[in-house]
Amino acid sequence: MTELSAELFEAPVLPWPVLLVRLGGAALLCALIGLEREVKNRPAGLRTHILVGLASAVYTLIMVELVSRADSYPDIARTDPIRIIEAVTSGVAFLAAGMIIFTGDKVRGLTTGAGMWLSAAVGLAAGLGLWPLAALSTLLALVVTRLLGSVERRGEKALARWRGSDERPGDGSDDDAPGR
Repeated sequence: MTELSAELFEAPVLPWPVLLVRLGGAALLCALIGLEREVKNRPAGLRTHILVGLASAVYTLIMVELVSRADSYPDIARTDPIRIIEAVTSGVAFLAAGMIIFTGDKVRGLTTGAGMWLSAAVGLAAGLGLWPLAALSTLLALVVTRLLGSVERRGEKALARWRGSDERPGDGSDDDAPGR
């Protein structure tokens, strides 16, 4: 029974309150990024961005735990923290690529895919306790998606009027346009 108890209740290297703050912080910051996508009724919205960021934070915390236990592994086992970052990045890139849709000469889903990728990075930063990096990245993401999206749409409308056309100019790469 003591072995089972030790297995289930062994204290991690980081205190439980720190783990809770890092996981909760990743979920909250990624919720802010996902909320913008949710409001625009995109397929990957609030829940997806939260889960991507939360998973990234969990993998990061697992990496922290593995590195702290490196001395207890045989010489043959090596710990390389960069591999966790690579694994998270490539896994989320796979998910994000699935959000990108080509239809004729139009591309949709790029902003959503990039948001998912950024959520993974925010989750990694939160998992490592790099709060200024995680918060600043989230803030910049909100500025880019909200403010620059509006500026971009206004500029495209002005360009269309200048051309004397009602067509939407550009290559169709902005997946934030109304009605798309």
